[in-house]
Amino acid sequence: MQKQLIECVPNISEGRDIGKINEIANIVETVDGVKLLDIDAGAATNRTVITFVGEPNQVIEAAFLLIQKASQLIDMSKHTGEHPRFGATDVCPLVPISGITLEETAKYAKTLGKRVGEELEIPVYLYENAAQEEKRINLANCRAGEYEGLKKKLSDADWKPDFGPAKFNDKISKTGATAISARDFLVAYNVNLNTTSTRRANAIAFDIREGGRVKREGNPITGKKVLDANGEPVRIPGKLKAVKGIGWFIEEYGIAQISYNLTNISITSMHVAFDETCKSAERRGLRVTGSELIGLIPLKAMLDAGDFYLKKQQRSLGISEAEKIKIAVKSLGLDDLKPFNPDEKIIEHVLKSKTKQLIDLTLTEFAEETAGESMAPGGGSIAAYVGVLGVSLGTMVANLSAHKAGWDNRWEEFSQWAEKGQAYKNKLLALVDEDTNAFNKIIDGFRMPKSNDKEKEERAIAIEEATKYATEVPFQVMETAYQSMEVMQTMTKIGLQNSLSDAGVGALCARTAVYGAYFNVRINAKDIKDRTFADDILSRAKAVFDNTVALENEIIEHINETI
Repeated sequence: MQKQLIECVPNISEGRDIGKINEIANIVETVDGVKLLDIDAGAATNRTVITFVGEPNQVIEAAFLLIQKASQLIDMSKHTGEHPRFGATDVCPLVPISGITLEETAKYAKTLGKRVGEELEIPVYLYENAAQEEKRINLANCRAGEYEGLKKKLSDADWKPDFGPAKFNDKISKTGATAISARDFLVAYNVNLNTTSTRRANAIAFDIREGGRVKREGNPITGKKVLDANGEPVRIPGKLKAVKGIGWFIEEYGIAQISYNLTNISITSMHVAFDETCKSAERRGLRVTGSELIGLIPLKAMLDAGDFYLKKQQRSLGISEAEKIKIAVKSLGLDDLKPFNPDEKIIEHVLKSKTKQLIDLTLTEFAEETAGESMAPGGGSIAAYVGVLGVSLGTMVANLSAHKAGWDNRWEEFSQWAEKGQAYKNKLLALVDEDTNAFNKIIDGFRMPKSNDKEKEERAIAIEEATKYATEVPFQVMETAYQSMEVMQTMTKIGLQNSLSDAGVGALCARTAVYGAYFNVRINAKDIKDRTFADDILSRAKAVFDNTVALENEIIEHINETI
C-alpha cells in the first residue's frame, strides 16, 4: 500500500528574527517521520513560509507544536508587515501529496483545528476545502479586517470561529487567530522562451491562464476596455483552468519566461500547461526552449508527465519510475537552464530514508549480505526477490512485444501487461525488506524484559503478534508471486515468441518464490499460539501453492509444445 504523505505549509507572522523563526520551524522535526523541507523568510512582509512533510498523524502533531511555539514567541499586538495577517500562525494549509485524497486531508485539517482551538485556546477558521460554510471557503473573507479587526470579528455571530474562543481576551491579543485548510498542491512553474520580449511572453500567458485578458475594442492591446453593466472590465477567458500566469524577463538567464502558478495540478497538470504553451508560442512565431520547476513536486506529477509523452510516442508505459522521470525531464526541458536532480526536486525522493535497504544494495552486496553470519536476510527475503526477477522477465517480454515491428497497433495491449508486471514487481520489492523487518520484530519481542508477570505477559503478546506478522508477510509473497504468473503465461501465448524462454524462466522464478515463501509460512505458523489464525493461513497458503504448481505445469507444457 502506498504511504500516505501530507505537506504542511504554515505561514507565521515573523520574518525578521532568525532566532525565533528557526526555533519555531525546527520544532517540527522533533516529531519522528516529519521532514522540514524549507524555511522562506521575508523581512518586508515580516512573514515566513515553512514547509514540512510526513504521514498524516505525524504532520498534525508537528503542526500543532509549531502553532503552539509560534503563539509563545510571537506577539501580534506588536506586529507590522506588508502581508495581510491576523495571527501568529496566520495560515496553516495541509496539502495531499501521495496515497491520500483532498477529502481525507480536509478531515485532518478539521482534527488539527479542533485541537488548536480547544487545547491552545486560539480562534480557528477553517477555509478552502476544510470550510464549514461557503463564505469561509475564501481565505480573504476569513481574514478580512486582519488582526486589527479581530476583536470586532469575534463579536460578530456570523464570524464565530469554527473552533476556539469567540471572545477577544489578553491571550488572543498576542496569538491572534489561525486559518487552517486543506488545499491542492500548488506548483510554481516557469516556461522558457527564445525571446527577450516581456510583452510577447505576457501575450502567451494571457492565452493560457484562466483569467485570460481584458476585452478591448479594436486593437487588443491599446483599444478601449469593454465594460459590463456594472462597469467592470469584461474578460476573455484563457485556455486552462486553475492556472495563473504572467510574462517576465529573467536577467540571470537573458530570456523571457512565462511564470505560472498551477493551483490545482489535478485540473491542469504541468505537462498540459507546457504543451499548450508550446502551441501558443508557435502561433506567435516563438519557440519554447524548456521549463523550470520552482520548489518541489509530487512524484505522481512527474510520472504522469512521463506517461503523457510515452503515450504520444505509442510506447509502453510499463517501464521503471526512473525511466519515466527521465522522459518527463527531457520532454519538458526541465534541465534547460540548470541540471534537474530528482532527489532534490521530487518530494518522495527528498523524504527517502537515508538508511540503506536490501533493495538498495548492488547484486554483489546483496549476495554478500545474505551469505554473512547474520540470520537476515534469509529465505523469505530471497523468495520475494526471486519473485521480483521472475515478473521482471515477464514485463521485459511485454515491453519488447510492444516495440515489435509490425505490431504497432498492439502497443497498448502489451503496455497494459507491462504495467501489471511493474505493479507486481514493486509490491514484491517492498516485501524483500518487509520480510526481514518482520523477522526483526520477533527478535525484538524476545529481547523484551520478563522480570515480573506483567512484563512476561507483554512479552508473550509481542512475540505472538510479531510471529503472526512474520507469517502474513511470506503469505503476501506467495499470493503476489502466484498472481504475477498471469503476465508470464500471457506472454508465452501472445508475446514475442523469440522471448518464449524468458517468459518461461520468469514463471519458474515465480514458482520458486511461492515454494520458498510457503516454507516460511509453515515454519512460522507452527509457533503461533492462536491455532485458529494459524490453521486459516496454512489452509490459504496450501491453496495458493497448489494453484501455483498447476499453473506452472500448464505454462511449461505450453512452452515445450511450442518449442
